[in-house]
Amino acid sequence: MTTVVVADDQPVICAGFAALLDAQEDLEVVGTAGNGLDLLSLVEKHQPDVALVDVRMPELDGIAATGQITRDHDTRVLILTTFDLDAYVFDAIRAGASGFLLKDVTADRLVEGVRMVADGSMLLGPAVTRRLVEDFARRGPHLPDGAVERLSPRQREVLLLVARGLSNAEIAGELFIGTETVKSHVGDVLRELGLRDRIQAVVFAYEHGLVQPGR
Repeated sequence: MTTVVVADDQPVICAGFAALLDAQEDLEVVGTAGNGLDLLSLVEKHQPDVALVDVRMPELDGIAATGQITRDHDTRVLILTTFDLDAYVFDAIRAGASGFLLKDVTADRLVEGVRMVADGSMLLGPAVTRRLVEDFARRGPHLPDGAVERLSPRQREVLLLVARGLSNAEIAGELFIGTETVKSHVGDVLRELGLRDRIQAVVFAYEHGLVQPGR
């Protein structure tokens, strides 16, 4: 069972998302919040697998809350926003969020998104991905450190494919191996590099020059 908390300062939206997710057999909503401070209290109390978080909330906004959650807990954050080019979304991703969804998302996509993030996948729209890459291109890559050199050739291959945005199934097809094997390799890469999830793996690959923008 995947546990979820939902935070949005619009009561109707918050209740609607919570009801939809809680109706799924494999998802359990353990609390809802109308502001960032209440969200932090919920996460502290329940240690949910996923927090579905609105960007703009009173008391403490979704970006600041995301930073605290990802710093202090294993809970993964899925951001809710109105526009896919919202500058706040980019900041939230850099604060540790595992992805974002638009508020007009379909019911099926919302449920799928929560499951994907709980499973360690990243959920980024093309506009945000493009901005991440552009940011890395402006700053230039860092020199690879010892952690990169400790990766096996197969782990490095998997990291590069993750950085290109491929799913586990797509990576399995590229490398002619099973999806469970891919999942195991991804987990090994994250542990070896001290990364939280796939989105941090993408950030790492670009920052260390393992993948070049536009390639």
